[in-house]
Amino acid sequence: MSDTRTPHTPLARVLALAVALVAVVGVIVLAFSWPSVTAEPRDLPVAIAGPEEAVAQIEAGLGEAQPDAIAFTEVADRDEAVEAIEAREVYGAIILGQQPEVLTSSAASAAVAQLLSGAAGQLQQAANAQAAAAAQAQGLDTVPTIEVTVTDVVPLADTDPRGTGLASAMFPLVLGGMLGGIAISFAVIGAMRRILAVTVYSAGGGLVLAGILGGWFGSLPGDYWLNAGAIALTLLAISAFITGMSALLGRAGLGLGALTILLVANPISSAAVPKEFLPAPWGEVGQWFPPGAGATLLRDVNYFPNADAAFPLLVLTGWAVVGLALSLVGHFRTAGGAESDAEAAHEDDRVDESEPEPEPVQP
Repeated sequence: MSDTRTPHTPLARVLALAVALVAVVGVIVLAFSWPSVTAEPRDLPVAIAGPEEAVAQIEAGLGEAQPDAIAFTEVADRDEAVEAIEAREVYGAIILGQQPEVLTSSAASAAVAQLLSGAAGQLQQAANAQAAAAAQAQGLDTVPTIEVTVTDVVPLADTDPRGTGLASAMFPLVLGGMLGGIAISFAVIGAMRRILAVTVYSAGGGLVLAGILGGWFGSLPGDYWLNAGAIALTLLAISAFITGMSALLGRAGLGLGALTILLVANPISSAAVPKEFLPAPWGEVGQWFPPGAGATLLRDVNYFPNADAAFPLLVLTGWAVVGLALSLVGHFRTAGGAESDAEAAHEDDRVDESEPEPEPVQP
């Protein structure tokens, strides 16, 4: 009687698999934890307006208190500062003069708005100290009290007062784009059919997710159709890239595409914190990938209609076009004899169905 038991896995292979899994877990934890652990303000663009002497004093004082945290941009007056905030060129502004004021934009970043609000307290303390010294020098009995007001120029929506909904909306888009691309790669045969599937999936996903995130959860307070378009383009950029990589390189391309989006692009997307909070140059690099460009475009669509959205639109469109083109290139690869993932899966099904049932063993 022959031994039909499955042989045990070799010990060397067991140990190699365990070590490889440890490395994978370490990479995953590093990818998702590193941005939050290393996040701190670096060269945040902030506008400042006022008398030259006062501007120099404030720049020196805040620079000493928080070195390299703020990069000041001098503007003519408050109106110019507001325009820069609404165009998303700066995160806020400090206005000096007879009525000092700090302008914030919680919609751009709640963390930066909180930082500038703290700076308003320091500014008020310094202004009152100067007023007291001036009153004493002039022999005045009463010292005028200077109050620095804080104005949120572009506030978050009442339905998302802390901005957590907008920040957390990107991960479902990343996951949705990946799942769509992976499923289409396995289930659909033919380059044009894959392109059709990815396009229909992205358009439908944009319509549905804009309704859920905007109309239901209130995380996206902007125009429904603009949100639907931004979400659809983000889904298309991610899913088309994954299906294109799969068509070009097979299952290796599928894994490479998914890992690129999940472990490289997503952690540096700056969806939750400003790109200036990441160590250089990773904040800027993240904006060249679909998650980063999608997060920027969604924030612009919902809160900053005056901002120039050309760059994120070009990035998302570029990834989508490249992904769709790779699907076409991959079509010639499979036509030349290579086997796609979907074809392999269907072939396995046909083999399983064609195998005859084993005859019963006679006692």
